[in-house]
Amino acid sequence: MIEYSYQLYSSRKFPPLGDTLKMLSDLGYTHVEGYQALFDTPASVSALADALAANGLTMPTAHFDLKALQNSPDRVLAIAATLGIKAIFVPYLAPPDRPNDPTGWTAFGKSLAQAGEPVRAAGLRFGWHNHDYEFAEIEGQFPLDLILAADKDLALELDLAWVVRGGQDPSVWMQKYADRLAAIHIKDIAPEGTAPDEDGWADLGHGTMDWAMLLRQARGTAAHYFVIEHDNPSDHRRFAERSLRAARSF
Repeated sequence: MIEYSYQLYSSRKFPPLGDTLKMLSDLGYTHVEGYQALFDTPASVSALADALAANGLTMPTAHFDLKALQNSPDRVLAIAATLGIKAIFVPYLAPPDRPNDPTGWTAFGKSLAQAGEPVRAAGLRFGWHNHDYEFAEIEGQFPLDLILAADKDLALELDLAWVVRGGQDPSVWMQKYADRLAAIHIKDIAPEGTAPDEDGWADLGHGTMDWAMLLRQARGTAAHYFVIEHDNPSDHRRFAERSLRAARSF
């Protein structure tokens, strides 16, 4: 059974967070996905936990920065326990930190796996969330393959729209890592030359991707959570409402 979630990063430009959580609950969402900026202080984490409970929402998955995991794993695990997080993904590597050869990407995969050891020891899933740069071939190899080959226990949250932006077929990559997918990000790409104010992204089901087909395939993978996201919506209520309606119709 597909369980839809909402990446709260989509609403970062529309404070306050409490209003966003109420909006999502009213629209019919039951899950949300958090990101690092929401976890800055113990007070913000406590307030978030209260707001989730007040709106009947859970946060089964979340994004944490690699440095947070490396420097403060106990704090990350305390946040996860407070918020009921079951899976943690590292979502990004800044351009200056990206390796430029296969050996470097393999080493990064190993350091990622090492950072996740306390998470996995606590019984949580742990892995990587992709963008497009993991599909830029280096010496005939894809960085995403090199990351995941570094440790067979690394899970993957596959962002299918970023796969397309990387020039690849999302169906191929879903099939390739079907048994390692813990979650899937579902968002849409606007027709070329449109939606410049939204960085070329679209509400789910209102863009160019064949989500009816992709979600049929996704049901055959190990992914349990399907996270609706838009990197820069001009109206987050419009995006959240239309996207959930479309997802449920496929």
